[in-house]
Amino acid sequence: MDSFFSMITAPPHALHQRRYTQLHGSGDALALARLAQDAKPLIVLCASALDAQRLCEEIPYFAPGLAVNLLPDWETLPYDSFSPHHDLISERLATLYAITRGSCDLTLIPASTALYRFAPPSYLAAYTFFLKRDEKFSLPQLRAQLTLAGYSHVTQVVAPGEYCVRGGLIDLFPMGSALPYRIDLLDEEIESIRTFDVDTQRTIYRVKEVRLLPAREFPLDEAGRTRFRARFRETFEGDPSRSNIYKDVSNGIAPGGIEY
Repeated sequence: MDSFFSMITAPPHALHQRRYTQLHGSGDALALARLAQDAKPLIVLCASALDAQRLCEEIPYFAPGLAVNLLPDWETLPYDSFSPHHDLISERLATLYAITRGSCDLTLIPASTALYRFAPPSYLAAYTFFLKRDEKFSLPQLRAQLTLAGYSHVTQVVAPGEYCVRGGLIDLFPMGSALPYRIDLLDEEIESIRTFDVDTQRTIYRVKEVRLLPAREFPLDEAGRTRFRARFRETFEGDPSRSNIYKDVSNGIAPGGIEY
């Protein structure tokens, strides 16, 4: 089947449009790989989530040096009573962070995904922090930061957005990370940081620092809840205290499907 796409690039001096036709098989991936090497950073809107996933797998074959990121779809329908999977939110936040840092050469976004509002760069900047080996450490401060960023305290870490504290050991699974991390404490200092396997709980290799992105694409702190309540009263008629969503968010609970 023939495929075609048109690309609009905007160099400082002009606006150019390029049109590609008669692209068979992986021809579109090859054309995008060559284009991205000359016009990066590049954002490509794809017809569907499947097309975006396919290009994300094929483009690195033609251009291994390109930093290719996929902004996946939530894979839920509007007003569903459940939220997107943690892994999808994790990948989305990692891609959005890479875009704000300028470390992404080519970003693939399904057209349906691009229709929704994204978190502003200021949100990611405010709720992203780092933990480094040999630096001073305060457990109460870390708990407060993780709670503010939306992380859940659990008995065993298995998914992104979770953390667990066991004496001098802290397990946490940052959003945007492929593996969880185990932090060893020595008094008030981080002695070591190691990745570990979720299934076996065995450590794998050491790292120097950990980046922690927010656990959600929206703030659920006091300021965020206050803004939600104000906008809810402006938008909907009747007594807001009779709404379960209004009451849950007011109490700091994110009900299923709250992203919409």
